Amino acid sequence: MVSGASSGIGKALALELLHRGYNVSLSARRDYLILEYLQKEFSPEEIEQRCLVVKTDVSVEADCRNWVEKTVERFGRIDALVNNAGISMRGLFSECKLDVLKRLMDVNFWGTTYCSYYAIEHLLKTKGSLVGISSIAGYQSLPGRAAYSASKAAIQALLKTIRIENKKKGLHVMIACPGFTASNIRAVALDKDGKPQGQTPRNENKMMTAEKVAHLIANGMEHRKRSLILTPLGRLTIFVGKFWPKLTEDVSYSYMAREPNSPFK
Repeated sequence: MVSGASSGIGKALALELLHRGYNVSLSARRDYLILEYLQKEFSPEEIEQRCLVVKTDVSVEADCRNWVEKTVERFGRIDALVNNAGISMRGLFSECKLDVLKRLMDVNFWGTTYCSYYAIEHLLKTKGSLVGISSIAGYQSLPGRAAYSASKAAIQALLKTIRIENKKKGLHVMIACPGFTASNIRAVALDKDGKPQGQTPRNENKMMTAEKVAHLIANGMEHRKRSLILTPLGRLTIFVGKFWPKLTEDVSYSYMAREPNSPFK
């Protein structure tokens, strides 16, 4: 099961898993986009046999429950759930509308919570994998992205708790932190008023591709890794943050302030 599979890392991961021979259950609010790329890659017969697409808004509990139930009904089991669906934002905390902050938590944190809650009984039966796509922002908060950082930190805390609670039951829990990835997440990120940003403020050409991220995540799932920090900068940030937190905060401020139209300088 892969949420947020209409674009970016979710789309790349869906294709990666299909090419590795797995059956997939895919969800997104824009489910028609999933069907479009599946039809370009696979025959109608193969899609019918190996794929399930369910329109799902992960911020809605009933949608998440429905997705899990339809997956079990179709395939009889769940071997892995990848909580990928998420949105970003950019704006000063003091200037953001509360609706923006709530929307980030509803999609990123509660989406992960709802899907994991309804899938966990099935994952325990198969000793499967529960995966959360977090971010380096979950370790080191990013200025201008308060709710995004908070939601990613909350996802990590949630999944670590689930891992500890089920350490004797064979459940595999992995937290993946891709770092900056070339995708549309920044273009559709919300501004302080809750409107889509419209264009990315960063140079996407220098970022890791969604396909590379998907390949590494799939490898991590197969090798039952506990965590994946996918960039050298991410690993350095976490290491330095443990011993020199003020330095890390200063560098984060300077780094993010260089973005075009940064909300702070």
